[in-house]
Amino acid sequence: MCKIYGYCRISTAKQSIDRQVRNILASFPNADIRKEVYTGTKYQGREELKKILDKVQTGDTIIFDSVSRMSRNADEGINLYFELYNKGVNLVFLKERHIDTDAYKKALESTGIKVNQADDTAESTLVNEILEAINKFMRVKAADDITKAFEQSEKEVADLHERTKEGIETARLSGKDVCGTVNKGKTYTVKKSEQAKEIIKKHSKSFGGTLGNAELMKLAGITEPTLLKYKKEIRQEMINNGEME
Repeated sequence: MCKIYGYCRISTAKQSIDRQVRNILASFPNADIRKEVYTGTKYQGREELKKILDKVQTGDTIIFDSVSRMSRNADEGINLYFELYNKGVNLVFLKERHIDTDAYKKALESTGIKVNQADDTAESTLVNEILEAINKFMRVKAADDITKAFEQSEKEVADLHERTKEGIETARLSGKDVCGTVNKGKTYTVKKSEQAKEIIKKHSKSFGGTLGNAELMKLAGITEPTLLKYKKEIRQEMINNGEME
């Protein structure tokens, strides 16, 4: 019987892995969930993933919340993707379903070309050559899709960083400082705390993101005491909402 594995990975022990688990079980309730806290920089350090790869068989499925959870970078991900595809293992990426191995396989099958390996006629040789060219093209396309998925993830962080900087600069030029006060001692009401919390919840390593405290302080335009205060409030809100234990 084919098995379904769900692989969830976080960068530090302080992060919550629950979001990834919920996403996978929502689509694949029978998945065998494997959780991993990964703090190194090499693929070989992912012990839980290695355990899956050591036992996975043809017809089995591995589910990831996103392509970025499969590997450290695009090149590593591309190699692992085709290694598993050639083994007959199905890969599912919940945030990038167009990269699923099933989508890749269907694209190849849609060509309608079939090869008779025992046939060595000129026609069969030509068909083999055409199929080989199509395979190469589809491999390049799949690799490009994986690379773009990694680039998109990085771009989202960079774009948010730039928007935050622009917002802070706009507030400063209009006579407001980043702490929420106006020059000449006047006060004003803004949603800066809400915006900062949104940034922290989305990008903090403590909540499944990729940024550390120093990066978060710069991105949200807040001090370390404020960051720690907001993280504590976010954590309590998530516990109250059942998002974190």
